[in-house]
Amino acid sequence: MDNINHPKHYTQGKFETIEIIEDITGDSFEGYLLGNIIKYLARYKYKNGIEDLKKARWYLNKLIEELEGLE
Repeated sequence: MDNINHPKHYTQGKFETIEIIEDITGDSFEGYLLGNIIKYLARYKYKNGIEDLKKARWYLNKLIEELEGLE
């Protein structure tokens, strides 16, 4: 089980949850990603430690991919 890249609870259906969120949010997807980066960075000391830092990194990498795709 990979709680960072493909959490089991987000991959139960035909599509991964992040793909559905990207489709629904459209131009707001960048803000969604940024919000999750901030959330995981703000709570890592108090909740899941390094796992939350890795989740923040995952969302940061996704944001970078999205922005590079706009260039």
